[in-house]
Amino acid sequence: MNKEQFIAKINENLRIDGRTDIKNATPKQLYNALSRAVMSEIIPDWDASEERHNSKRRAYYLSAEFLMGRAVFNNLYCAGLLDEAKEILAEQGVDINCLEEIEDAALGNGGLGRLAACFLDSAASHDIPLNGYGIRYKYGLFKQSIGNGFQQESADAWLDYGDAWSVRAENDAVRVDFADQSVMAVPYDIPIIGYNKKSINTLRLWQSESLKGFDFGKFDNQDYLGASESTILADAISNVLYPNDNTEKGLRLRLKQQYFFVSASIQDIIRRYKKAHGDDFSKFADMYAIQLNDTHPTIAIPELIRIFMFKEGMSFTEAFAIVQKTCNYTNHTVLGEALEKWGADLFKSVVPTIYEIVLMIDKHLEKHLRSIGQTDAQIEAKRIFDGDRIHMARMAIFASTYINGVAQLHTDILKNDVLKDWYEIYPERFQNKTNGITPRRWIGLCNPELSSLITEKIGDGWQTELDKLAELKKFVDDGATIRRFMDIKREKKVQLCEYIKKHEGVELNPDWAFDIQVKRLHEYKRQLLNAFSIVDLYFQIKENKLPDLQPTCFIFGAKAAPAYRRAKGIIKYINEVAKLVNNDPDTKDKLKVLFVQNYNVSYAEKLIPAADISEQISTAGLEASGTGNMKFMLNGAVTLGTYDGANVEIVEEAGWENEYIFGARVEEIEKIKPTYRPKEKIYYTNDRVKRVINTLVDGTFNDGDTGMFGELYNALINGTSWHKPDHYFLLTDLEGYVDTKLRALYDYKNREMFSKKCWMNIATSGKFSSDRTVKQYAEELWKI
Repeated sequence: MNKEQFIAKINENLRIDGRTDIKNATPKQLYNALSRAVMSEIIPDWDASEERHNSKRRAYYLSAEFLMGRAVFNNLYCAGLLDEAKEILAEQGVDINCLEEIEDAALGNGGLGRLAACFLDSAASHDIPLNGYGIRYKYGLFKQSIGNGFQQESADAWLDYGDAWSVRAENDAVRVDFADQSVMAVPYDIPIIGYNKKSINTLRLWQSESLKGFDFGKFDNQDYLGASESTILADAISNVLYPNDNTEKGLRLRLKQQYFFVSASIQDIIRRYKKAHGDDFSKFADMYAIQLNDTHPTIAIPELIRIFMFKEGMSFTEAFAIVQKTCNYTNHTVLGEALEKWGADLFKSVVPTIYEIVLMIDKHLEKHLRSIGQTDAQIEAKRIFDGDRIHMARMAIFASTYINGVAQLHTDILKNDVLKDWYEIYPERFQNKTNGITPRRWIGLCNPELSSLITEKIGDGWQTELDKLAELKKFVDDGATIRRFMDIKREKKVQLCEYIKKHEGVELNPDWAFDIQVKRLHEYKRQLLNAFSIVDLYFQIKENKLPDLQPTCFIFGAKAAPAYRRAKGIIKYINEVAKLVNNDPDTKDKLKVLFVQNYNVSYAEKLIPAADISEQISTAGLEASGTGNMKFMLNGAVTLGTYDGANVEIVEEAGWENEYIFGARVEEIEKIKPTYRPKEKIYYTNDRVKRVINTLVDGTFNDGDTGMFGELYNALINGTSWHKPDHYFLLTDLEGYVDTKLRALYDYKNREMFSKKCWMNIATSGKFSSDRTVKQYAEELWKI
């Protein structure tokens, strides 16, 4: 479309949907009209990409989360229409930034879902045939607000804004059966537009709907709730990401969610295969690769076997052989509680046929292990059925061609510790695939000012070949370039300050250092350690020990799972710290603390380009990779972090002199763990640490009589029934962490020298493109 056709199409959509035009449309109306205009333009290319890929070997990415973020700006950018759309709307007196009022679709909770989104973007941008499958959650995760320092949750009704980027593909709907319920899985297809429309792939999300629909008979008999009962129960399956599972009802719903989207996806994949190849499944593993993103979709293994056996007439042995050649498993964690295990009775009561097939897989595993000489004890340690528990990770390892970790350190821990017994018998299956991020959204779109400077210095093409950023190294001693970079960083801070003032009602100073920690709230990510460090700085300032400290804004953003009481206590503690330091006359001109509300992809796009210091402070050995660390690096922030996850590789790329690494390493933690007694060895002997920890219980802060702070204190000092004291080693790392943070802040006072460190982070971030990661998956796992 030319400009006139584009305007005409938008106005036509607005007239049909709202009897209005561009100049008078609301942001919601404009968003939908503009999105539909682009959709009508790209559909021929979308169809052509699908047709081209159908004849090739291709991959399918099964994930419980796809954290896509707001679609309109990214899609316009990738389609090469963003500048044109800005110009068109400006000519009509409309600022395209009004579309920022449209909420994100929060169909993910953190790195897992955002990684999936980046992978889809990279595959489309390099014409790799990869389609995604997941759930079209009606309310996503939840919408977060902060009231009196506490997290408050409400439904995130993102569909209220419309869903112009989805196409309902009702003809491909399939039935999914549980023991007590049957539902229809209806697909909604979302185009994944590659950069410059290199390719347009598909994310297919399933919505659960009732087979029966509205029961008019019950309604006529005045049973109004009963008339909608089947609809309510069906809707529940795709209503909310990660429903609370602290009761059996919640566990049943989670298992239903997983089987629902996996069964629908597997049925769809088989339908596609049969359409192209008929009933001969001898080529199935040659044509398709299925990637299981964590343990959530592992139930795909028995589901694929079920269909092969009961619908296509194969023996178990034939079916298992095909499945094992088709599936691959990505492990995202070393935390035992995150490696899914289901109660056998619950599992059997929800999906009894799948339960029987898992039994077959378990017996097949036992037979195989005996055949290679494993002892009874070794076999028992690997059984899928462990007493009354079903281990999904064990099934994924046994029934996959490849198992991969997501950072070199993480993969080494899997091989040498967490999955050591498996690695010893299947070393050829284990690979490392260090995570990456898409440069299109995470610098091209969110930081056009820096992108323009980069293009000016090294030319175009780096957006899809991020290794080219290495050419920026030659400008590190060019004072004019570094000063322009400093100006851009300040401009991004000003933009963030305006955004925060509008959304949080808080004023920040763009001339302060910005130290930012934004990620999912979990104890091992140690947001509490960051808060403790600020309290320690507060006490030192009060004692006149830091007279010339660099004024610093400490910004947090995170959501805590609704049932995760201790994580919610950490949010409350951070907000109590903010209340103290922001209002004390002795510290308010040196420290500012802010916990932003409803952190999501769009908020990240504002926060990350404005950061000077990126907080990546997980307990060493527990962060599988991280991708937030890569986004900050790409936008020119230094990493303040532990030697963990992808931080290890970031330091290797950028150099130790350009990052701030502290804390106990994996081997040190393993050494002290058996005899670790933080109360006796640290708390009672280190007054500085003790004073900070005591603020949880000495009346410095108020937890609203919830007992949350007492629980945090007890977990650190005395331990719990399931964890030893200070399980995440905050007391071990606190003092060294504060000292390293102070070193970074004092370095920041020499702004040009600090900016050179930031520039070197940009110049060495090429490895951390998801383009590189997806190409490695395609070549080394999927054989595409």
